[in-house]
Amino acid sequence: MEDMTAGNHCTVTEFFLAGLSEKPELQLPLFLFFMGIYLITLSGNLGMITLIWLSSHLHTPMYFFLSSLSFIDFCQSTVIIPKMLVSFLTEKNIISYPGCLAQLYFFISFGVAECYTLAVMAYDRYVAICNPLLYNITMSSQIYTSLILGVYMFAMLCASVNTGFMIRIKFCRLDVINHYFCDFLPLLKLARSNTYVNEMLILFFGTLNIFVPMLTVITSYIFIIHSILRIRSMEGRSKAFSTCSSHISAVAIFYGSAAFTYLQPSSVSSMDQGEVSSVFYTTVVPMLNPLIYSLRNKDVSVALKKILERKKFV
Repeated sequence: MEDMTAGNHCTVTEFFLAGLSEKPELQLPLFLFFMGIYLITLSGNLGMITLIWLSSHLHTPMYFFLSSLSFIDFCQSTVIIPKMLVSFLTEKNIISYPGCLAQLYFFISFGVAECYTLAVMAYDRYVAICNPLLYNITMSSQIYTSLILGVYMFAMLCASVNTGFMIRIKFCRLDVINHYFCDFLPLLKLARSNTYVNEMLILFFGTLNIFVPMLTVITSYIFIIHSILRIRSMEGRSKAFSTCSSHISAVAIFYGSAAFTYLQPSSVSSMDQGEVSSVFYTTVVPMLNPLIYSLRNKDVSVALKKILERKKFV
């Protein structure tokens, strides 16, 4: 009770972010490593968006969803990495209380948007392979723009609810967040008031936002594989598989690391394990997605060659 009454008078204006490592000899190598990741992420995702925009034969629902995924990855890495880079260069990486909540809000928004965008992409592949004759009707411009708008609106709703309940939490002193950005679990460890509702919300939204898209992806691929196996020609099969392989890789990496971070009981999960898996999906996955889709997708590589050849003749 004493803590609760004291908590009513608590006002914290800023936090310290601990960063990834406190060892001085690791600061510069880590800074260069993550700076490299960030530059590859920016150029890869902005390059993918530009390529899809410039290439008329990529103006299809599949590539519309891919450009949306690239936009999300670009934003997610920009929310996390620049502040993380500061921690490698300064002794005390300070983040203001409003700045911390803003980072949390955008981190949730883009994280949830990525979950459902990957699910929508799986549904798109299902329609293309299982109902090709109805594809243009099922995936009309009105439907695919509505799907993406729905994804963003739901992501913002999840972020608003979780951040709104985080504002109710009392923090009583200038404290160190044992993480490289303002994430749920490290923040709740510093709370001076009851966090039960917040923990239940994290569990509810974490389960919903991982399992609903995952079930959509798995169901879509069960039907896709069933349809591919019915294709007589080997060439037809390999073409159908190649359009899905890059998406399967992206899904496995993203959902795997997100589930490992948020769906473990707090008694089991250690902060260090959580940091490693969250580094993976907040910094490495946004870098890998454009590489996976460009290296394993013939349409993208053909479009890139055409644009490069066009530049040579200009």
